Amino acid sequence: MNLIKRPRRIRSSAAIREMVQETRVTAADLIAPLFVKHDDGPPVPIESMPGQCRLSIADLVKECVELQKLGVPGVALFPVTPDERKDPLGKESMNPDGLGPAALRAVKEAVPGLLLFADIALDPFTSHGHDGILNEDGTDVLNDPTVETLAKMAVVHAKAGADFVAPSDMMDGRIGAIRSALDAAGLTQTGILAYSAKFASAYYGPFREAVGSATAAGTRSLDKRSYQMNPANRREAIKDALLDEEEGADMLMVKPGGPYLDIIRELRDTTRLPIAAYQVSGEYAQIHAAAKMGWLDYAKTRDESLLSLKRAGADIILTYFAREAAAGLGA
Repeated sequence: MNLIKRPRRIRSSAAIREMVQETRVTAADLIAPLFVKHDDGPPVPIESMPGQCRLSIADLVKECVELQKLGVPGVALFPVTPDERKDPLGKESMNPDGLGPAALRAVKEAVPGLLLFADIALDPFTSHGHDGILNEDGTDVLNDPTVETLAKMAVVHAKAGADFVAPSDMMDGRIGAIRSALDAAGLTQTGILAYSAKFASAYYGPFREAVGSATAAGTRSLDKRSYQMNPANRREAIKDALLDEEEGADMLMVKPGGPYLDIIRELRDTTRLPIAAYQVSGEYAQIHAAAKMGWLDYAKTRDESLLSLKRAGADIILTYFAREAAAGLGA
């Protein structure tokens, strides 16, 4: 064949492929989501998330030390609230002596250089499992009263040491309200990582078990479609994300990550802010399940899934693979 251009030439050896590789994932791209529990007992494995555990504060600190050594720059903390501390209004979310603030203080003292992201949402604290305060008949989440609580929660967690507060509730106006509350409290350097395009996804089931909101609701498939986004809507996702930018968000997030690569790409082409992608519990669990059955190569599938998120345009990846991936990737 008389071919002038032969694309296979730049794929012909490992050295060439490495040299011309366009996208790379490093440990510095990763944030590790971690679950923290009230008691001081040993780690409690999460059945639907192999390798993940609910950790005491002492074990959480140890894990954070190891993550920093591996080059992972930050962690996102998710408290597991005992049922007796939950109520319909999620009051425990604003407790400065609660589990979340206590964990933040402990990690910040032990690992001061590690970035701490505090989840700002009410579902770990409400007895009904929703991300906000319900109306009297329990049929809808009230937006404005919920935002008022979220702003107070954000200030409490920022004062406890969070470098970024991460509102994951999808209420209208919460980014502006949180920014105003932080600034009024003198916390002008606390950043906001906004869950800007968070879809009403079927991939959240294992997380809801891990954090305990499924127990509160009595189901993993709690209907959150009145506030989380329709998976069918692309334009709406970009519109909402840009609204968060206008209200003062420092970073924007797409959640889940893998099923929404098109949203990541379009948002990357639209904004100059850093973009995070959350590779959620269901994505993590399905790779483990398929690998356990022998249907997929575990490590190769894990690494390809992370690479696809970076290639789509994510600057930051929240993933439960962070520790093991960082050990293999390097900084």
